[in-house]
Amino acid sequence: MTNSETEIPAIDWGRTDLLIELALSEDLDTTGDVTTNSVVPENATAEAVLLCKEPGMVLAGLPVAERVFKLVEPRLEFKAIREDGDHCEYGDVLAEIHGPARGLLIAERTALNFLQRLSGVATTSAKYAAALKGTKTLVLDTRKTTPGYRNLEKYAVAVGGATNHRIGLYDRVMIKDNHREMAAMEGPGGITRSVERARQAHPELEIEVEADTLDEVREALEAGADHIMLDNMSDEMMAEAVKLVNGRAKLEASGGITLERLPRIGKIGVDFVSAGALTHSVKAADISLDIQVSK
Repeated sequence: MTNSETEIPAIDWGRTDLLIELALSEDLDTTGDVTTNSVVPENATAEAVLLCKEPGMVLAGLPVAERVFKLVEPRLEFKAIREDGDHCEYGDVLAEIHGPARGLLIAERTALNFLQRLSGVATTSAKYAAALKGTKTLVLDTRKTTPGYRNLEKYAVAVGGATNHRIGLYDRVMIKDNHREMAAMEGPGGITRSVERARQAHPELEIEVEADTLDEVREALEAGADHIMLDNMSDEMMAEAVKLVNGRAKLEASGGITLERLPRIGKIGVDFVSAGALTHSVKAADISLDIQVSK
């Protein structure tokens, strides 16, 4: 089901730990950090801070970064100064870390990779959500996520103030264009047949139908779809669809969605706008780890 505006999914630590282990193995292989282990004395300790290096960043993934440091070196002490969801500015300290210097250096890049990626997703999501402020329309993410990172990226989307769509292929029936084409091979009424079959097979799930035309919107509505996706429609077509449906199903605008277009779409009156750009096209946030030797 679609999450509410304020519902943030829990981090799946089982999956996240696997990702962390894979990321660390890419760096360390079976040999380890040859530079750190050669240059840094084994007993050296250090203090470090995670710093925001850009304006208007929304923080996400700080607990994941902490997990990386602790998995590399359990003796490291991690003190969060800011929290996920905070709006941060250039120079803000996000966290303080103290302990064995080798552990700090070994974990640095992996921790930053997670933190920068997730904060980039949260920051982009916040911009999209802000563009719809004052309307009833919510911005949704999609399944266009980095393979294996879906839970973390959808977490970051929600932290940024946007809304999660379905998680996978299992939690909502979504009859898209290729499904419609396959159903149409049996003759007219493919959308109707698809909705009826899905309702019979999974009465517990919501059903969404992708529509390219107003005729398809009408068929999906008459078939009893709970949600109708208005795919690549002009503003004028979407306005007609809103009038046609008149609240009898939830409407989701999709395709050709840009940040600049969002305020116009919000005024049309659709319930949701889905944007793959929240996860597949984001720029990693600029965050650094500044380290100071203390012994």
